[in-house]
Amino acid sequence: MIPEHEEYINRCVAIGAAAAREGNSPVGALIIKDGIIISEAGEANYTKNDVTCHAEIDALRSTVRKLGRQDLSDCTLYTSHEPCVMCSYVIRFHRIRKVVFLHRVPYLGGVSSSMPLLISVEVPPDWGDKPEVICME
Repeated sequence: MIPEHEEYINRCVAIGAAAAREGNSPVGALIIKDGIIISEAGEANYTKNDVTCHAEIDALRSTVRKLGRQDLSDCTLYTSHEPCVMCSYVIRFHRIRKVVFLHRVPYLGGVSSSMPLLISVEVPPDWGDKPEVICME
């Protein structure tokens, strides 16, 4: 594991374990800006009865509220699992500059599936460049 990312990925795994204890998928995510954790969230689609409550999306929602802006191009997202296509759309929309994840999700992942939205150049031009993506697996 890359040492500079290990602490944040381990935190995501712990958040994911807490989500799993509540009956959700074991996914945790957090967003960093200038070396400070701005927000973190665990998967909550079952406990909130809302399929959009993925860890990445809930962390992004919280960050947008805290920072008061949509453009998060100065932030990095860490997550225990490869962001799905839905999460990848939200990540790209908010212009996250770097995404670091631990486990690949080959069926619906935004990088390794047949729908690699996270790394595609075929997105609206105003979304900016694709993020740097690091898989820790």
